[in-house]
Amino acid sequence: MSKTLVMKFGGTSVGSVPAIRQTLEIVRQARETWPRVAVIVSAMSGVTDALLNAAHAAASGDEAAPAKAVVELRAKHFSALAELAPGAKDVELIIASYLDEFAALCHAIGILGEASPRALDAISSLGERMNAPLVAAAFAGAGLPAQSVDAAKVVLTDAIHQSAAPDMDATREKAEKHIGPMLAGGVVPVITGFIGATKAGVVTTLGRGGSDFSAAIFGVALSADEVWIWTDVNGVMTADPRVAREARTLPELTFREISELAFYGAKVLHPKTIRPVVERGMALWVKNTFNPAHPGTRIVADNGVTRGDVKAVTAFKGQCIITLEGRGMIGIPGIAARTFAAVARTGTSVAMISQASSEQSICFVVPGKAAETVKHALEEEFRLELARRDIDSITTTDECAIVTIVGAGMRHTPGIAGRVFSALGNAGVNVVAIAQGSSECSISLVVAAPEADEAVRAVHGLITV
Repeated sequence: MSKTLVMKFGGTSVGSVPAIRQTLEIVRQARETWPRVAVIVSAMSGVTDALLNAAHAAASGDEAAPAKAVVELRAKHFSALAELAPGAKDVELIIASYLDEFAALCHAIGILGEASPRALDAISSLGERMNAPLVAAAFAGAGLPAQSVDAAKVVLTDAIHQSAAPDMDATREKAEKHIGPMLAGGVVPVITGFIGATKAGVVTTLGRGGSDFSAAIFGVALSADEVWIWTDVNGVMTADPRVAREARTLPELTFREISELAFYGAKVLHPKTIRPVVERGMALWVKNTFNPAHPGTRIVADNGVTRGDVKAVTAFKGQCIITLEGRGMIGIPGIAARTFAAVARTGTSVAMISQASSEQSICFVVPGKAAETVKHALEEEFRLELARRDIDSITTTDECAIVTIVGAGMRHTPGIAGRVFSALGNAGVNVVAIAQGSSECSISLVVAAPEADEAVRAVHGLITV
């Protein structure tokens, strides 16, 4: 089979007329060396947020917000289409029909007074479903054979709305049927990212990192040789360049390293995006649409022999520490289990855990906006222990940040932790809590929110790659 390349373009890469034209040139150049190129596109930047904001407003009884969104989204898409593919009336009709569907869904949400996960999936899918035909028309208008593909007709998923999982065997069969002939005929399929559908044809979305995940799904389904993720930065960076001016692009990262960075707030690929591609030995690259000459970052499989250097540092802000303390906790089984069961009942995700070896305290980190809810749940769970003074207190801190230092093999490299804490001490940053991941490639520590950026800069000074 001829070599196949799957390329995904994010919202900023297809969010304006100049950006779509730049994307067109990237695809045209790729076709010079790749006989089969498939393109995954996100919604135009800002569109998905606009759709969801209007839906939530409708649930609150605001009828004006959806109507305003329809007007603005129609203008945004029609204006771009008029410049990129004048005369493409068929695409205008497609976009108009999706906006009519959006208005009808918002009307139903307004009557019910709530937006169900199924309804939110239907609404949030519309950005991609409007944009793929627009981008395909732009390609075709510039002489590049292209055809839009609704991924809901190809990607078969379970019925877990807003975080659906694909059935890869069924999706592979559908991809071969619907997309294989296009690639064989020299046509570039322009595929909607982020979405799929159940066996019953109900639209689902793939959750966080959904469009990137779509690239991985189609990379596997089409037996691609490489997957390129196009974004608006030069690959994965050693830190946020807005915080550390010396931040630079990493030429290579392992799966575990980028998974840690993604979990702790870095703007990189979500782990579920990477795994299907890396496990099958495909090359995965993160590149910059607006600087295509830059090589970007390559994501590679874990090899177990990577030298333990500090490679990147990120800050996960907007967090809060919750602490349970009490001498009556010592040696009492089940305290931790009950603690995190209570947290789970609130639907809150715990980002980091630390427990004193004496068992007199447990502290863990949750999003700041959930802190009071979690605290109340714990007070209810342990009301008898609090009354008996087995647990002395359940407290929350002011806003803090988790600073995570990433580098494969750090656990087995002497002196890494010492260098990190020396750098933080020299910068006057106080560390509130510490945890080292069992993955051996990260150290996480908590600092007060105002010290987060200074902590990132201090640690970034240790990076030599």
